[in-house]
Amino acid sequence: MNNLNSILIEGNLVRDPLLRSTSKGTQICTMCIASNRYYKQDTNSTYEKEVSFFDVETWTKLAEVCYAKGKKGRGVRVVGRLKQSRWNDVDGKSHSRISIVAEHVEFRPEFRKEAKPPVDSFDDEDYAGDENDESAMAMAGKELEAVAF
Repeated sequence: MNNLNSILIEGNLVRDPLLRSTSKGTQICTMCIASNRYYKQDTNSTYEKEVSFFDVETWTKLAEVCYAKGKKGRGVRVVGRLKQSRWNDVDGKSHSRISIVAEHVEFRPEFRKEAKPPVDSFDDEDYAGDENDESAMAMAGKELEAVAF
């Protein structure tokens, strides 16, 4: 029986992504995402904010795209799996850390402070697929910009 290991997280980039390479030349992009949760206190009617931080890594082509498109503060949605890393330090004390290995990343649109608004155009000859396809929605300037490899 296969076990399920899947996560979907949405938030904002805490800092600009970092791009590295392995000794064999494989690209790795690491990012940190802050995700907010609001909840109501039982004692009063005010809402409290809880912030959680998640480390995310992407590999190969997806790493290059995330490095190019990701900027501090930009909204992202990540679909991936959890990975636990374990190691012992020089004193022999064991440590572990859980991170997310992204398989699909969507970037929220960037809104620039320009005099004229961005032009979103979509022609039938630009895309010959299904109108409900994510690629068509991205070309039409819809909510999210999807990146998956």
